[in-house]
Amino acid sequence: MSGSPAVVMRLVASAYTVAEKAGAIVRKVLHTGELGIVEKTGANDLQTLADRLAQQSICASLSRRFPKVTIIGEEDLPAEEIGEDLIENSQSEEILQMSCPAEYSEVKEEELVVWVDPLDGTKEYTEASKLLCHVTEAQIPHRGLDVPRPPSTTLRLLDNVTVLIGIAYQGKAIAGVINQPFYNYQSGAGAQLGRTMWGVTTLGAFGFQLQEVAGDRRIVTTTRSHSNKVVIDCVDAMEPHEVVRVGGAGNKIIQLVEGRASAYVFASPGCKKWDTCAPEAILTAVGGTLTDMHGKPYSYHASVKHMNSAGVLATLRNHEYYLSRVPQTVAQALKSD
Repeated sequence: MSGSPAVVMRLVASAYTVAEKAGAIVRKVLHTGELGIVEKTGANDLQTLADRLAQQSICASLSRRFPKVTIIGEEDLPAEEIGEDLIENSQSEEILQMSCPAEYSEVKEEELVVWVDPLDGTKEYTEASKLLCHVTEAQIPHRGLDVPRPPSTTLRLLDNVTVLIGIAYQGKAIAGVINQPFYNYQSGAGAQLGRTMWGVTTLGAFGFQLQEVAGDRRIVTTTRSHSNKVVIDCVDAMEPHEVVRVGGAGNKIIQLVEGRASAYVFASPGCKKWDTCAPEAILTAVGGTLTDMHGKPYSYHASVKHMNSAGVLATLRNHEYYLSRVPQTVAQALKSD
């Protein structure tokens, strides 16, 4: 390719390597067993040392290379000097070599907003740590798992954990990176642990094999630990053949794009912009749709409120069908932005 890559592609190329470093930080903290847990608003809203270090790494690394980009992270952290060991300076050469979609080729740094969730699925992460407390270092997911393995329930919890970096332009999610720190634990000792998927709308999504749910089965994925009557009523109204309850917004979108679910239904205001920006960009890049429960798209301008007040409805196909199934009582319970 000729000339310097467009800023959007350079930002994605940096976000890719930064997300991988953050994933390594998440694994390292788990291995130590010292999670440094604090409650932000209650027992279901936790922050760990991994959340703090991963966000510091992501924000400081991206700010250093892209000082004019607005970066919004989930964690409210004090301003402090960040050690060089947390800084990631490299970029994905593969992404740099790809052509930028024409509509983003002239975008300037100051026009971009980055939404960061340094550890999506914190509840599952802390629960997994508790289950691992009596397991030896050699048995904890690292470069692989030695026999005997930790309980399978522990490993399934770690599936929920992701690092999310979303990029927005003119209020729309246009690019995203999702790192799964513990992906590939099933492969055993010596296997490469973790993976990173990414996407840019109109360019495509990479790092996974796109699949759809076979036939006309309706498989709904929804919250594992933040349910209530409104959430349950909405899921039931979809008349699903199966319900998959997992943690993490990033993980739920992975369920969609890898053919394990046909709709992500969460009729609750519990989700935030940093939960959905990166996943929405990747889903959109493969032809999917993410809206609130009224069918309205969310805005990712820097000035918007962080809460996704009207819940989340995401699909790879047939979005209008699922939208038509949302009960009026549920729609009335959730105020659209």
